[in-house]
Amino acid sequence: MIKKLHDLVNIAKEKETRRLAVAAAADKAVLEAVRDAMKENIVVPLLVGDKNEIEKIAGEVGLDLAKAEIIHNDKGAAVSAQMAVALVKDGKADVLMKGHVSTGPLLKAVLDKEKGLRKGGTLSHVAFFESPYYHKLLCLTDAAMNVAPEFQDKVHLVNNAVEAFHKLGVGNPKVAVVGAVETVNPKMEATVHAAMLKTMNDRNQIKGCLVDGPFAIDNAVSKEAAEHKGIKSDVAGDCDIVVTPDIEAGNVMYKTLNFLGGATSAAVIMGAKVPVVLTSRSDTDRSKMLSIALAAAME
Repeated sequence: MIKKLHDLVNIAKEKETRRLAVAAAADKAVLEAVRDAMKENIVVPLLVGDKNEIEKIAGEVGLDLAKAEIIHNDKGAAVSAQMAVALVKDGKADVLMKGHVSTGPLLKAVLDKEKGLRKGGTLSHVAFFESPYYHKLLCLTDAAMNVAPEFQDKVHLVNNAVEAFHKLGVGNPKVAVVGAVETVNPKMEATVHAAMLKTMNDRNQIKGCLVDGPFAIDNAVSKEAAEHKGIKSDVAGDCDIVVTPDIEAGNVMYKTLNFLGGATSAAVIMGAKVPVVLTSRSDTDRSKMLSIALAAAME
């Protein structure tokens, strides 16, 4: 069980320092996060982008470039993304991070069939939350990538989140597939998907975890709520992973936890050959640094 996000920093410190390729690195918030991760000795950055801009911002935020490497590119952010991906593909970097580049060009470089980091399956956003109202870290998927995942997509979402836990040393995470209600209703696709995912898990088609659902979010995270509704489940009230029906539910839950629920988060994209640190503009500096730590801890 991992209870605190700072535990991710400790896990990362137990491993070799990871090489972090930052695509279009001339971004103040990103370089602040890189600076803080370097202070924890968990990454060595390879900063891809305009050398003059990177040096200017690094000076403003107090990033020691003597301990970093700049790979100069003045041909635009999309080219920087391709170069950063190539560093990972060629074994010169272990983790990829989004800098001052739009998500589209970065993922296009990641998904390139010949030069990218495709592994098969679906890429998905995996976020970990430390909440004052929950007894351990809570993982949420998918709040940022898959708009309206079909059933097979959800199989990949579950597997990607479970892989993240395995890489962090958690062997059998509990997966709650949530929707509006905790009963199967043929008119509510999310509940049908939940029941199918549970059946696949029961039959060992989804491995390395314990899946149950459908749950409403209250009985997924509260044993008292589950007992009140007569739900008997090892997952109810003790889940590690919450799988939401679609991006709207996931994104609302993500931002509600952060802005109203007092939570702190760390997030990566899973499903490629390495974790991809892709933070939101609304994420705090601490959240960005912890996202780097999360990726480093998994490699």
